[in-house]
Amino acid sequence: MFPTRMSKTRASRARLAAPRAWLTCLAVAASAWLVAALPAGAAEQAAAPLRVGGKNFTEQLILSSMTSQYLRAKGFATELTGGLGSTLMRQGIESGQLDLVWEYTGTALIVYNRVDEKLDPDETYARVKALDAAKGLMWLQPSGINNTYALAMPRRRAEAAGVSTLSELAATIRAGGDDARHAFAVDMEFAARPDGLEPLKAAYGLPWTRRDIIQLDPGLVYTALRNDQVETGLVYATDGRVKGFDLVLLRDDRGFFPAYHAAPVVRREVLDAHPRLAGLLNALAAALDNESMTDMNYRVDIEQQPVDRVAADFLRERGLL
Repeated sequence: MFPTRMSKTRASRARLAAPRAWLTCLAVAASAWLVAALPAGAAEQAAAPLRVGGKNFTEQLILSSMTSQYLRAKGFATELTGGLGSTLMRQGIESGQLDLVWEYTGTALIVYNRVDEKLDPDETYARVKALDAAKGLMWLQPSGINNTYALAMPRRRAEAAGVSTLSELAATIRAGGDDARHAFAVDMEFAARPDGLEPLKAAYGLPWTRRDIIQLDPGLVYTALRNDQVETGLVYATDGRVKGFDLVLLRDDRGFFPAYHAAPVVRREVLDAHPRLAGLLNALAAALDNESMTDMNYRVDIEQQPVDRVAADFLRERGLL
């Protein structure tokens, strides 16, 4: 009798399990149908969040916040990690810990890929796009932001000297003779780089001597210009202090400085998983240029407005939020 009871018990359990298995299959099928039936934005929300990374200076804080807010408004879940050093952010996207960042063409070319060949802006973009594609990192359309190096003068000095280009600056300094002082403030890294100060002097025939060169921390260069302690200083083209301190950027008429165009860079697997993403990010990039970026940097650095609010204001003004 005991074996017969066991057989009946197993049979009973099988009959009870059958409806449960059927219900489980039905639930799975219903879930799959529900996700497929959701609008595109809602389906994106159901997916894992996009991990957006940003570097540790104002412009990058704005860009990463803007991207996160923009994508959330388009139905994506996002996870923002800002305040990273350049190398750490690069490691994060290469290792798959980040999905999306804004990167600069010149940084990718020179720092990450160690290319020392002189390339124009289009060539630079094409080269880094090809090199990074081999690593599974896809460069989308570049924005109009070119946060390259620039030489700046206080507006009053530039207008009085009639200087608007680096060639005109060099000619003015040469005309001053050996006894004239032309104080130039530069950060210590650029002064020591093999592609920095000395090649710049050679490219334009700038007769700066050791007594003219003042090496400062990058932030102090702007302060020295504002306080009229130097005639010229090395700055970044989209820094908010250029506007805040009424500085004039001298045109690099011989194309010495490499291009540093900002563009979204996304892991290939992420683009494959989210077909809408590339188009959305390209639309965002198309709305950005040096003027708008400088203004946003100014609002944060000079007017002390919150990064998230400045980013949201821009998105609303451009009809993107």
